[in-house]
Amino acid sequence: MKKTFKTLVATAAVAAGLATGAAQAQERVFFGIATGGTGGTYYPLGGMLAQVLSNNTELDGKKLSATAETGNASVANAGLLGRGAIESAFVAADVLDAAYKGKNQFEGKPLKNLRALGALYPETVQLVTQPGIAKFEDLKGKSVSSGSPGSGQWQLLGDLLASHGMKREDITEDYSSFSQSVEKIKDGHLDASLITAGSPTASVVELSNGHDINIVPLSGPAIAKLQETQPYYANTVLKAGTYKGVDKDVETLAVRAIWTTHADLPEDIAYAVTKALYENTETLGKVHVKGKEISVDTALESVSIPLHKGAERYFREKGIIK
Repeated sequence: MKKTFKTLVATAAVAAGLATGAAQAQERVFFGIATGGTGGTYYPLGGMLAQVLSNNTELDGKKLSATAETGNASVANAGLLGRGAIESAFVAADVLDAAYKGKNQFEGKPLKNLRALGALYPETVQLVTQPGIAKFEDLKGKSVSSGSPGSGQWQLLGDLLASHGMKREDITEDYSSFSQSVEKIKDGHLDASLITAGSPTASVVELSNGHDINIVPLSGPAIAKLQETQPYYANTVLKAGTYKGVDKDVETLAVRAIWTTHADLPEDIAYAVTKALYENTETLGKVHVKGKEISVDTALESVSIPLHKGAERYFREKGIIK
C-alpha cells in the first residue's frame, strides 16, 4: 500500500555510452484505491475506476496514475485510511458510519479523519446456502461463513442472529473469504456464507454455474427489527436469474458502498478524482455492471460522515449541494 499521498518525480536514466543529455523528467501523482478480495465486487470495479481516473485526471500538467489494491474490504480499508496508509478506499456505509463515530468494531476508537468522496452503488446482502436451507432459522446447527472476526460481515451475521432470536453458539462459524467460502460450499465443507457485494458477485456466479445453491430471503419482522439498529440496510430484491438456478425474486437487504478518503488528501486531488468519477460513469457502466448504478444524483445517499472539501466543491458546482 502507498504510505501517504505524495508526488514522485520519475526521471528516465540515460543509457551508458550515449552522447545525448539526460531524458526529460516526467512528474506523476500516484493515487491508490483499496478495494477487496478478488472474489467480490470491490476489486474489479476498483480496477476499472483506476483506469478511468488515470485516463481522465490531470493536475497542473502532472499525470495521475491510479492503482487498485487488493484488500480485506470495509473494516480493514477504514483502518488503512485512518492511518493515512492509502489515498482512498471502498467502505460500506454502515461500517463507515461506525468507524467515524467509534461504534461496533471501532468502539472507543473513532476515525475522525475519514472523509467521503461520494456514494457508489448498492451492495446486496446475499445469504448463499446449500440446497435445502430455505429460511434463516434453518442455519441452526449448520456451518456458516461470516468473514474475518471484526469485519462488517461478521458484525452483520451477529446482528442477524440476534434479530432472529439466535446466538453465535447456535451455528458453527467459519471465517473464510468470499472466494474460500464458495469453494467450501462447492466441496460440501460449508453449509452457508454471508456475502455482501454488488450482484451478480463473480465468485457466486462461478459457484452457481457448477453447483446447486439457494439464496435465503432476508425479510419480515426480524429484518425490520435489525433495521431499527442498522438503518443503513435498505430493502431490495435480488432478481430472478441473477444466478443460475435462482428462478424467483429474493427479498433481501442492501447497503451502499462509499468511496472514502482521509482529511490529509489535498483538496485539488479530491476535487479532480471526484469529478473524473462522476463525469465518466457511462464508461464505467460499459465495462462493469455495477458502474451503471453509479450516478452523481445518488452521490450523497447513505453518506453520514463529512465530505472531503474537494468533493464538496465539485458537488456544489453540480448543484447537488446548494
